[in-house]
Amino acid sequence: MTNSIILYCRTGFESDCAAEIQFHAEQLEYFGYAKAAAESGFVEFSCYQNEHTISLYQAIDFRNLIFARHWFLALLELELDERNRVASILAIDQKLPPCGSLRLEYPDTNEGKSLSAFCKKFTRPLEHALIKHQWLSKTQNLKLPAMQLFFTSGTHCWLGYSDTRNGNPQANGILRLKFPNQAPSRSTLKLDEAFMVLLNDQEREQYLENGQHAVDLGACPGGWTYQLVRRNMFVAAVDNGPMAPSLMETGQVQHFREDGFKFQPERNNTSWLVCDMVERPAKVARLMLKWLANGWCRYAMFNLKLPMKQRFAEVNQDLNMLREGLAELGFESEVRAKQLYHDREEITVFARII
Repeated sequence: MTNSIILYCRTGFESDCAAEIQFHAEQLEYFGYAKAAAESGFVEFSCYQNEHTISLYQAIDFRNLIFARHWFLALLELELDERNRVASILAIDQKLPPCGSLRLEYPDTNEGKSLSAFCKKFTRPLEHALIKHQWLSKTQNLKLPAMQLFFTSGTHCWLGYSDTRNGNPQANGILRLKFPNQAPSRSTLKLDEAFMVLLNDQEREQYLENGQHAVDLGACPGGWTYQLVRRNMFVAAVDNGPMAPSLMETGQVQHFREDGFKFQPERNNTSWLVCDMVERPAKVARLMLKWLANGWCRYAMFNLKLPMKQRFAEVNQDLNMLREGLAELGFESEVRAKQLYHDREEITVFARII
């Protein structure tokens, strides 16, 4: 049986997710091929040599994958007997490692979402059977791999496991956030998710301190400013358009009616720069390079709006330009990027000088 890696992604970005895993595989000299059906919401990647697929899965840090929401190592593809799906799974002769949890998931597509009720209903009887057969621990153990079943229909799935330390713990790789009624736009969820996904617990505590100063370029009407204000920051909101009155009434926001690409901060103690401007990604990346290199901010969180084609190539080029530009100026940097659930035709990037 041939092993493969299943990667979840946003619908419409299958080719970009495939290009990215192919790139990383070739960098590590593991050669293989991707299957990426348009609008399927996932990618299947296999190395030409079976053992290389396992090695590739173990070698890549999931945090370095931009377009993948979650991934796991699939050991086999199953067609289940609709009359007794549990028996079909227990009948496999493929050996799995001891698992400490169970995940039944599906693509983030209209067809995939129709499987939600089935997966919830099927989880409990399957869990009981797996525990009885000693394939699954009696109590959840996150130190062990998670057993994964990824369904594309009620009778078809991939079976395998994921490393709980090297993936996305959220169901289907999606962090669900509730839209705050006080926020002036739904774009607020992008920055909220970015802080949750691109920073770990310790970094959020350290980097998002009370009383910091921040700049929001292209702030109107204030979706991203709202997230900074609710974290007790003082914000310079830069945009020629109007800001939400509710934000201005907080006393934490100063509105500058200026072009975000020309604005320069008045103070030298800005902690955060955030930017969600609609502009060519290379132009935004160069602007972030300027802010970081000049010491105008300590941390930057920004979106890169992507072209319709060759999106991974564009992302790779722009992020390399940012890293290399800082290195040429003598700065060591850290750059992380992810296509978040609340992103659309874009990715979100966190950058700082170390």
